[in-house]
Amino acid sequence: MSPDKLAYMANQIGKFFSAQKPDTIVPGIEDHIRKFWDPRMRRDLLAHLDAVTLDPPVRQAVERIRDSATA
Repeated sequence: MSPDKLAYMANQIGKFFSAQKPDTIVPGIEDHIRKFWDPRMRRDLLAHLDAVTLDPPVRQAVERIRDSATA
Protein backbone atom coordinates (compact mmCIF):
# COMPACT_ATOMS: atom_id res chain seq x y z
CA MET A 1 0.00 0.00 0.00
CA SER A 2 1.31 3.45 -0.83
CA PRO A 3 2.51 5.77 1.95
CA ASP A 4 -0.05 8.37 0.88
CA LYS A 5 -2.89 5.83 1.20
CA LEU A 6 -1.65 4.82 4.65
CA ALA A 7 -1.47 8.48 5.70
CA TYR A 8 -5.00 9.03 4.38
CA MET A 9 -6.28 6.05 6.37
CA ALA A 10 -4.47 7.18 9.53
CA ASN A 11 -5.91 10.69 9.18
CA GLN A 12 -9.41 9.20 8.77
CA ILE A 13 -8.91 7.37 12.08
CA GLY A 14 -7.82 10.68 13.58
CA LYS A 15 -10.97 12.38 12.35
CA PHE A 16 -13.08 9.73 14.07
CA PHE A 17 -11.25 10.19 17.38
CA SER A 18 -11.37 14.00 17.16
CA ALA A 19 -14.87 13.88 18.64
CA GLN A 20 -13.53 12.22 21.80
CA LYS A 21 -12.23 13.90 24.95
CA PRO A 22 -8.97 15.72 24.19
CA ASP A 23 -6.90 13.52 26.51
CA THR A 24 -8.10 10.34 24.78
CA ILE A 25 -7.56 11.33 21.14
CA VAL A 26 -3.88 10.42 20.71
CA PRO A 27 -4.06 7.23 22.83
CA GLY A 28 -7.20 6.20 20.94
CA ILE A 29 -5.53 6.62 17.56
CA GLU A 30 -2.44 4.80 18.75
CA ASP A 31 -4.48 1.92 20.17
CA HIS A 32 -6.54 1.58 17.00
CA ILE A 33 -3.49 1.46 14.74
CA ARG A 34 -1.75 -1.05 17.02
CA LYS A 35 -4.79 -3.34 17.21
CA PHE A 36 -6.22 -3.20 13.72
CA TRP A 37 -3.40 -2.42 11.31
CA ASP A 38 -1.31 -5.19 9.88
CA PRO A 39 2.30 -4.92 11.11
CA ARG A 40 3.43 -4.31 7.53
CA MET A 41 1.11 -1.29 7.31
CA ARG A 42 2.53 0.16 10.52
CA ARG A 43 6.09 -0.52 9.36
CA ASP A 44 5.49 1.13 5.98
CA LEU A 45 3.90 4.21 7.54
CA LEU A 46 6.79 4.52 9.98
CA ALA A 47 9.31 4.16 7.16
CA HIS A 48 7.75 7.13 5.36
CA LEU A 49 6.85 9.24 8.39
CA ASP A 50 8.88 12.23 7.24
CA ALA A 51 7.43 12.13 3.73
CA VAL A 52 3.69 12.00 4.50
CA THR A 53 1.26 14.59 5.80
CA LEU A 54 -0.42 13.58 9.04
CA ASP A 55 -2.75 15.63 11.20
CA PRO A 56 -1.00 16.62 14.47
CA PRO A 57 -2.73 14.10 16.78
CA VAL A 58 -2.18 11.32 14.25
CA ARG A 59 1.50 12.21 13.98
CA GLN A 60 1.78 12.15 17.78
CA ALA A 61 0.16 8.71 17.91
CA VAL A 62 2.39 7.31 15.17
CA GLU A 63 5.48 8.79 16.82
CA ARG A 64 4.46 7.09 20.08
CA ILE A 65 4.26 3.79 18.19
CA ARG A 66 7.69 4.45 16.65
CA ASP A 67 9.23 5.43 19.98
CA SER A 68 7.89 2.37 21.80
CA ALA A 69 9.23 0.10 19.04
CA THR A 70 12.74 1.47 19.44
CA ALA A 71 12.70 1.58 23.23
